[in-house]
Amino acid sequence: MTKIGVAFFLGLLFGLGLIISGMSNPAKVLNFLDLFGTWDPSLAFVMGGAVIVTYLGYASVLKREAPLLAKSFLTPTRTDLDARLITGAALFGIGWGLGGFCPGPAFTALPLAATGTLYFVPAMLAGMWVGRFTPNLTQQASSL
Repeated sequence: MTKIGVAFFLGLLFGLGLIISGMSNPAKVLNFLDLFGTWDPSLAFVMGGAVIVTYLGYASVLKREAPLLAKSFLTPTRTDLDARLITGAALFGIGWGLGGFCPGPAFTALPLAATGTLYFVPAMLAGMWVGRFTPNLTQQASSL
């Protein structure tokens, strides 16, 4: 199987997991985020399961010399927190809380015609596009 075929299969598997877990249902996500109202803790189990699977996957795969379909692992080298990372994370959380979607579930909810996806996905894509052209103010300040 080619890289594209593997990526396509894994994307379908991920999307199916999002649909089955309820992550593509904005009402379920918003209820999970509503700690003092109609809190639904079921997504905590979904996230906990994902963390365990990811930890075990990384622990086993990183023991290899190289991935199966690439020459080397592309792991992050930066460990610092900068203003762009913190601002991006805050905007992501605010958008998730307001809309009930994050990028993966939003795309899986499009074919399901979930309420709000026709507004959320274009706005998300526009925000990603604008973010590419946002100057890194931290680098500009340090070069002064």
